[in-house]
Amino acid sequence: MRLTNQTQVTEFLLLGLSDDPHAQQLLFILFLGVYLVTVTGNLLLISLVHLDSQLHTPMYFFLCNLSLADLCFSTNIVPQALAHLLSRKKVISFARCAAQLLLFLIFGCTQCALLAVMSYDRYVAICKPLYYPSIMTWKVCVQLAAGSWTSGILVSVVDTTFTLRLPFRGSNSVAHFFCEAPALLILASTDTRTSEMAIFLMGIVILLIPVSLILVSYGHIIVTVVQMKSSAGMLKAFSTCSSHLMVVILFYGSAVVTYMTPKSSKEQEKLVSVFYAVVTPMLNPLIYSLRNKDVKGALRKAVTRNFPCQLGISH
Repeated sequence: MRLTNQTQVTEFLLLGLSDDPHAQQLLFILFLGVYLVTVTGNLLLISLVHLDSQLHTPMYFFLCNLSLADLCFSTNIVPQALAHLLSRKKVISFARCAAQLLLFLIFGCTQCALLAVMSYDRYVAICKPLYYPSIMTWKVCVQLAAGSWTSGILVSVVDTTFTLRLPFRGSNSVAHFFCEAPALLILASTDTRTSEMAIFLMGIVILLIPVSLILVSYGHIIVTVVQMKSSAGMLKAFSTCSSHLMVVILFYGSAVVTYMTPKSSKEQEKLVSVFYAVVTPMLNPLIYSLRNKDVKGALRKAVTRNFPCQLGISH
């Protein structure tokens, strides 16, 4: 560990998920596979929405923003984790750790806000279909997306500031595979209650408030759907919401466990972090693609347009 004259830690040692070489090799293969699927899936989804005019709707605009946040979220963590799985010296400088923490929070908090915005979009589409075009204008969509990114940045700056303003003069061994606030607070050389309270309050802002908005939106959606006389209309309404609900449960469930519940064991915290930091960004595009006929139709058209000969299609 390198220390300055004031014994301030200048780098952190990331202990990772395991110190067993065979386990690290297996984790490297798994993480690499998941990351490649994450990058491919999110880039493909963004490309399809950009290329297919039928997907130029508010829902897919927000979905593109979510995919971009997912892609950046994963890229901020996984490549470094892969490098450390192949390295004996798993260190990260204080500055790089601060940058990783800030970016991790920005993209994660932005996802929280975007999921709430997407639930509002579904509420307007199902409960107020006649007013949908006039309410969800492109100006409003851009403002909602910009507001999501802005709120993510503001909350992240507060959380990062309250975490890294603390003195770190003791151990520099982080029981994690990336720089995350709960793991860093344990190493602080002073009382952390003020910082923990600030992070908890920011958690209420970016976790519980969006969750409340999502619950209210889906409460209205359920009431509207139940009152529908057509079973086909009910199925269509539920199908447009099912993908979003699955993503909400996966993302918010793991985030609330990490930031809004009493401290659990280090191994449990790392396992939950692997799920929402590595696995969830891969699942989101798969969920929206496999359960969405519009996206599957756009993919078929793209394949047909680019590979007509292989499919036996002549111009």
